[in-house]
Amino acid sequence: MRQKIIFMMFLMSLIIATGCTITGKTVNNEEYIKIPLDELSEEVKFYEYDDGGVNIKYFAVLGSDGEPRTAFDACDVCGGYKGYQQVGEDIKCRNCGRVFKIDGLGTKNKGYGCWPSYLPHEVKGNNVIIEIKDIQEGRRRFI
Repeated sequence: MRQKIIFMMFLMSLIIATGCTITGKTVNNEEYIKIPLDELSEEVKFYEYDDGGVNIKYFAVLGSDGEPRTAFDACDVCGGYKGYQQVGEDIKCRNCGRVFKIDGLGTKNKGYGCWPSYLPHEVKGNNVIIEIKDIQEGRRRFI
């Protein structure tokens, strides 16, 4: 009987510990998302991150210079309800219709109205690295 109690306590501890490490704060026990560079092209690729039931949407694309650009699929002004779509070499807001060159993405809004919300990233090796905490900072745009 005592062995069963000890085993059950161990099992409960394991379940609690495991549950605490995969609550949406990490992905595969990491603090970042990796997107392989060879997965990207000049065609926009859309992604989602589930943060406690809120789908935070973002995208990645290569500029004409081969450098990756990342942004939230949401605008600082229009919000995240409709997002963006690619039209040729441009990104177009599905809400207000404003159009942006892909090569200009990846910067903070300078106060000029609609703009794909800034999502920082860095390139390490053959991957685009986006920190989970940076993705989570965009959560308010999708509530």
